Amino acid sequence: MFALKLTQIGNSTGVVLPKDALAQLKVEKGDTLYLTETADGFRLTPYNPEFERQMEAARKIMKEHRDVLRELAK
Repeated sequence: MFALKLTQIGNSTGVVLPKDALAQLKVEKGDTLYLTETADGFRLTPYNPEFERQMEAARKIMKEHRDVLRELAK
């Protein structure tokens, strides 16, 4: 667990993530993080949950229609 302190950044308020937290998230300066609300509070992740839902739908379609897609690829 990491304790984060709010700090003034220009006209905004932000948090500074410790180096260890950045390493665990596998992110670095300039990367985008997503803050999503969960039943337990909030989740901070480098993965876009909306994109992941779209990819899951695409995988399902590709699996169901594999033969059609293979023919179209010829």
